[in-house]
Amino acid sequence: MNKLKFNAIVFLFIFISSLALPQDNKTVKDEIDALLKNKFFKTAQISIDVYNLTTKKSIYKKNNTLLLHPASNMKVITTAAALYFLSSEYEFTTSIYYTGEIIDSICTGNIYIVGTGDPDFTTKDLDLFVENIKNFGIKEIEGNLYGDLSNFDSLFWGQGWMWDDDPSTDFPYITPLIINDAAIEVFCSPTMIDSAVLVQLNPPTNYFKIINNAKTTKNKNAKLRVSRDWLNRSDDIYITGELNINSGRLYSKFNSCNPAKYFLYLMYERLEEEGIIIKGTLGFSVTPNEANLFYTLARPYKDVIVNLNKESDNLSAEMTLRAMGLKYFCKPSSAEKGIKLIDSLITIIGLTPSDYRLVDGSGVSHYNLVSAELLNKILIYFYINYKSLFKVLYESFPIAGIDGTLKSRMKGTEAENNLHAKTGTLSGVSCLSGYLTAANGNQIAFSILIQNFVGSSSTARNIQDEICKILCKMK
Repeated sequence: MNKLKFNAIVFLFIFISSLALPQDNKTVKDEIDALLKNKFFKTAQISIDVYNLTTKKSIYKKNNTLLLHPASNMKVITTAAALYFLSSEYEFTTSIYYTGEIIDSICTGNIYIVGTGDPDFTTKDLDLFVENIKNFGIKEIEGNLYGDLSNFDSLFWGQGWMWDDDPSTDFPYITPLIINDAAIEVFCSPTMIDSAVLVQLNPPTNYFKIINNAKTTKNKNAKLRVSRDWLNRSDDIYITGELNINSGRLYSKFNSCNPAKYFLYLMYERLEEEGIIIKGTLGFSVTPNEANLFYTLARPYKDVIVNLNKESDNLSAEMTLRAMGLKYFCKPSSAEKGIKLIDSLITIIGLTPSDYRLVDGSGVSHYNLVSAELLNKILIYFYINYKSLFKVLYESFPIAGIDGTLKSRMKGTEAENNLHAKTGTLSGVSCLSGYLTAANGNQIAFSILIQNFVGSSSTARNIQDEICKILCKMK
């Protein structure tokens, strides 16, 4: 065979082989690279890690080991660790105990409420507590009503939490006794001209002192200010300014700076409404060993994780972190004890915990530093090694265009009702990590972290959405 014919055959072989090779990776890389030429990245940073779970091959990486703030993508790490170390069947419990005896409808001792940090406990659950006490035939409690907070340490905020985020409900005070998201809803309505604005609370309670200096007015430019006295760390609520008479009912919601005390006060009011008298006082104390159990309400983690990830609930994430510490270490639990379990998960997936900085479970703190590589390795590990846990994690993530924090994103695109991912937002930070299905049916895990920008995070979110659309179209 002459050299010319041989070269022609070789060329033809290479050409045909190139046609047989998948072109998707190159196309995906080119399209994403083009997106990252946006002038936005002259100052902002991005970290990306994309992996094909079906072919077990990396699709795209850029700065994937760069340490950035995860914001609420920290919840991916926390909830994955909790599924691994607690299981989806772990239960948050809230229990009632009593001391003394029950004689002629009188409890001669004290009542103790023991919490383990159930983040979804509400006044409806409290009504069950009161109903069980009533069913015991108790009409009077001679002793005190105590909250037992011994399962957690006394630190009510995470490291690096911003003092001026108070009194936002995204910034909850941490305690093992939580009710109604440790928050109060405030409704303000107009009344008569020059008369005080009508203020209503949900749930109705006298625990919060209301200082109402607001008036109803004809002024179309009237402004009403509603706030909790957070600067003095008080649960007093101040209403000032004016409310136009034609305005509808205005809604506000604030955290409580003492949610355990709020819990006890609501219980005291509910007992009183049912005609059950407490002769003692409200306070906090450790439950004695000889105390008798009245009732326990248990909530499985598989129910908690859904609201936690879909709505990016910071309180639920912090309770989850402390639940891990409570199960594996002696009480009182703490953020640090919970993070030891997260460190163990990082080791299990083949990375080194000391390469990262983790201080809370929710991602509220700017002290947290992780990488897209870490987040994606966790997603990959669960998909490949623990299908049942992966399913719980996957179904807890918001769905693009459908629900949670992705309800309004990627509507009318290939990502809608396809992509399941956790969002993350802080000042100057926007993240998105999760799973999607490509047009060729391949399952994809991805993590996109963007930070160091000023103003709105809309540009960062749009870039994340465009990257996800590219991945969803992959054939």
